[in-house]
Amino acid sequence: MFFFLKVIFRNVLRQKLRSGLTVVGIVVAIMAFALLRTVVSAWYAGADATSAKRLVTRNAISLVMPLPISYLGRIRQVEGISLVSYANWFGGVYISEKNFFPNFAIEPNTYFRLYPEFVLSPEERSAFAHDRKGAIAGRKLANEYGWKIGDVIPLRGTIYPGDWSFVLRGIYEGAEKKTDESNFFFHWNYLNETLKKQGSDKAEHVGIYLIGIDRADQAAEISARIDRQFKNSLAETLTETERAFQLGFVSMTEAIVVAIQIVSFVVIVIIMAVMANTMAMTVRERTREYATLKALGFGPRYILALIFGESLFISMAGGIAGILLTYPAARMFGAQMSKLFPVFNVADDTPWMALAAALIVGLTAAALPAWRSVTAPVGDGLRSIG
Repeated sequence: MFFFLKVIFRNVLRQKLRSGLTVVGIVVAIMAFALLRTVVSAWYAGADATSAKRLVTRNAISLVMPLPISYLGRIRQVEGISLVSYANWFGGVYISEKNFFPNFAIEPNTYFRLYPEFVLSPEERSAFAHDRKGAIAGRKLANEYGWKIGDVIPLRGTIYPGDWSFVLRGIYEGAEKKTDESNFFFHWNYLNETLKKQGSDKAEHVGIYLIGIDRADQAAEISARIDRQFKNSLAETLTETERAFQLGFVSMTEAIVVAIQIVSFVVIVIIMAVMANTMAMTVRERTREYATLKALGFGPRYILALIFGESLFISMAGGIAGILLTYPAARMFGAQMSKLFPVFNVADDTPWMALAAALIVGLTAAALPAWRSVTAPVGDGLRSIG
């Protein structure tokens, strides 16, 4: 076995430049494949981080239309609901337009109970709850701007015009890798009181209600109960699971996601063609050698093993190197695209998909040259001049 592997290794090195360039091509292709798959995963990160025991209630007409805060008590009375919170998308920017991040006005006493994946110390949670102008930021966001506990964070409103300032009372950590650590939260009461002073018709309204339920299998039934309560009202509701709510945003860009998925597989097909060309040239150059081996009594299995072994050696070497380089490449890409993809982690199944792609490339590229070499008459092979 060792001697056979040694023969394959030497065969790979007989054309160092060609083999090396092919390996480099596979490395680039596998990296591209893995990064594109990671982009797709990042697109669905919000949906993947959802809980089956959380519902979202919004205005049935459109998400931009608010709901009265008076709905809160009636929603709480629905059987099967364990907790109700609410939030408003604020849409503020930090100092300049380029410093945009998700910021929400929330109900502090219930929101973090409903979202245990946002991990805060009891001291931070208490400080936030007791400070009307307090705010909570994710670790990633705080690190990006160098914020510390006690810092005053100014935001310029877009949906709610004006200059707003908040005191950072806590920095949350994500309970899991897929938890978004780039959010900014502050008190809904602070927003609402300010709007009432301004005489705004946006006062006493929330963007969405966030609902915790006792049993995930009752999600559809509870959703229907909530919506029936507000049927034929001035602000009818649409209640759906948190995952369905998040997938609604993804569906707006579904064509882009599909295009990225197609491109990821096209990359593999292209490198497969390059690899097939490399193996065709290699086998053609060694036609006489393989004919000699057959004349000496070596069977088709041995010839096939030599050809497939060399092809798999090249493809797997490139594949493994590409997978290893994907992780630092993903970190750099994620840092540059953090505004678009707040969670950009290589999924656990991505390396296995990339490895399977490299294996398929190696096997497919060698199939036709190997078949031709095995079925070619010995006499024709011995007459070949390569």
